[in-house]
Amino acid sequence: MRCVLIVVLLLLAGCASVPRQTQNACAIFEQRDGLFDNWRRAAYRAEREYGVPVPVLMATIYTESGFRHNARPPRTRLLGFIPWKRQSSALGFSQALDGTWAQYKRVTGRWAASRTDFSDAIRFIAWYHAESNRKNGIALNDTYRLYIAYYHGHAGYSRGNWSGTAKAGAKRAANMAAGYSRQLKNCGAW
Repeated sequence: MRCVLIVVLLLLAGCASVPRQTQNACAIFEQRDGLFDNWRRAAYRAEREYGVPVPVLMATIYTESGFRHNARPPRTRLLGFIPWKRQSSALGFSQALDGTWAQYKRVTGRWAASRTDFSDAIRFIAWYHAESNRKNGIALNDTYRLYIAYYHGHAGYSRGNWSGTAKAGAKRAANMAAGYSRQLKNCGAW
């Protein structure tokens, strides 16, 4: 009984940890190729469903959460030292806000989807980017503009007054997507 418990705990600990080499897509997929928690399979499934290339999806997660399943924005401080409310309701791999996540579940019928589950989060990002394509005409392989729309929302993107933070994140995401694309071609990912 004790051995089974130890094995289960080790498996769960592996699922919750951040991959060691987050700047290498091949290494990420090698580290997360489990029977039930297979990130490569989830990423390519999202690409097939929504048409958004895997490097774009992975770069969005890298930029948003650094592949941390429980990522959250920092807390504000009351009187400069008392931890207070969080800056937003963003959570998980995708850093999706409560309202946007609820809309996604309602529109897609994926009521059990969780922001802390990689498969659900990458599918959400693919859906959101596909919506950016539909609503704003952004090409599905234009990581820079897709990230701006992801950061500011569809209406914020169309207004065009993008923040420096969003532009810096978009540049970082575009660079990561280019690197991930080269890596995936070389490692023979699906």
